[in-house]
Amino acid sequence: MADSLPSDTFEAVVLPHLDAAHNLARWLMRDAASAEDVLQEAMLRALTYFPSFKGVNPRGWLLQIVRNTAYASMSLNRGVELVPMTNASDEPDDAVSRLPSSDDDPETSLIKTRERDRVRRMIAALPIELRETLVLRELEELSYKEIAEVTRMPIGTVMSRLWRARRLLAQAARRDEAA
Repeated sequence: MADSLPSDTFEAVVLPHLDAAHNLARWLMRDAASAEDVLQEAMLRALTYFPSFKGVNPRGWLLQIVRNTAYASMSLNRGVELVPMTNASDEPDDAVSRLPSSDDDPETSLIKTRERDRVRRMIAALPIELRETLVLRELEELSYKEIAEVTRMPIGTVMSRLWRARRLLAQAARRDEAA
């Protein structure tokens, strides 16, 4: 019989939030390889500092580390432009999201895929501070308070950035539909 992990280990406390951390890194970095590097560095930092973790909000704690690591990476690489060796559509996560649902006919599946890609492009085009807030709220479903803790900004700023991000998305959608 396998031993169960104690509930206060790194594996039990932090690893359940790995998908959320990876998602945030992907949206912040906008590049799969850079996101993987950021995630690896963030997990190393989380493991190193886990003994000092107070146990309050492990998801928020990990996302804050990912955010700080991503911003540090961006400032370190400012002015450096990487040329991808593969197309964005070659990424494994993207390939899985493009699999058609057995519930849909081919036309419906194509429409859904195009709409999903359209929304992703519009989100990726947002300024990073708005994109980050939108991803944490809408995709990771963090509360305003949790976002404020992760980003270390006042709740009012979180609300303002979220409003601006939604407004810019709506404007982009209207422009896209008019084109």
